[in-house]
Amino acid sequence: MVGKKDSPKFDTCFFERYAKITLETILGVKYSDLINRDRPDLQTDDGRIGIEVTRALKESKVEAIKLLNEMAVAEVKSVSGLKDKHGIGYAYGLVDVNSVGSEEYRYWLEASPLKRVIENKVAKVMNGFYGDFEEFGLYIFTKDDLTPDDLLSAMKWTMELQAGAEQQFQTLYISEVQMLYVCDVATLSYKQYPISEEMCKNFFIKSI
Repeated sequence: MVGKKDSPKFDTCFFERYAKITLETILGVKYSDLINRDRPDLQTDDGRIGIEVTRALKESKVEAIKLLNEMAVAEVKSVSGLKDKHGIGYAYGLVDVNSVGSEEYRYWLEASPLKRVIENKVAKVMNGFYGDFEEFGLYIFTKDDLTPDDLLSAMKWTMELQAGAEQQFQTLYISEVQMLYVCDVATLSYKQYPISEEMCKNFFIKSI
């Protein structure tokens, strides 16, 4: 029997943990010192890197569950503790769109499409809400199938919003779960990194 200490940690910090594992695995040791804190969500003690983690989705419980199921792949059915539809906490019963705790539902309703998310986060980095770091990044989970034009538009929008500001996002990390786009805002260029289903399963299990 799984005790309380062994229960999955599926809460709002799940996404920060997932992002950290993804960055470290795919992009290397540069991200190994990231710590899950607040303002921004991932940061290094030496003030080198600060990364805010968020999600851009249609404001729908169904869309939230679809994203989580993609992240879990088939493993979700075998993860103990994820089917308690009576829970009032975060993310229970991922395979059933009706089995979501009230707190998690409110959390997901705060998600919004990509352009609005970027606008909100850029305003915060510009006014010092996230503190002072040498390099700022914004990690966004999305279910949208982004085209090269969409990525270019996101970078241009970010550049336009933060023009002239002292604190700026240098990098957008846009995750479509099985593809990570690392976008350099200044040069309007990006690299893409495929993420296999096996990697997705591994990231999911480690994150909970």
